[in-house]
Amino acid sequence: MNGVTYDTGALIAADRNDRRMWALHAGFLALEVSPTVPTPVLAEAWRREPRQARLDRFLALCTTEPLTEEQAKAIGALAARAGHDEIVDVTVVDGAIRRHDAVVTSNPTHIRKIADATRTRLTI
Repeated sequence: MNGVTYDTGALIAADRNDRRMWALHAGFLALEVSPTVPTPVLAEAWRREPRQARLDRFLALCTTEPLTEEQAKAIGALAARAGHDEIVDVTVVDGAIRRHDAVVTSNPTHIRKIADATRTRLTI
């Protein structure tokens, strides 16, 4: 594992002040690991309410990864191969595989299904 990628559930947990999520986040930071948040994950988490100060503080110590055209095409192909239509989940898996990251998720079943389509083992 080189790093860690957060899915939407991780951001929602942080925004809800889930102590376990904040402790996990602090542990990564103590190891000098800057968690990655794909921009589609941020968009999905941000739609909950217009002002999310707690989430803003959480994200300040993360790396936000924009989605390039090349990545979007690869993600679309992976979604088709995995038979999974939730593009945000596929974005998380694609990036985690590319960076050799672990994934922090609230839905490990979906993440495993997508990773299985790539025949890649992810730490979840």
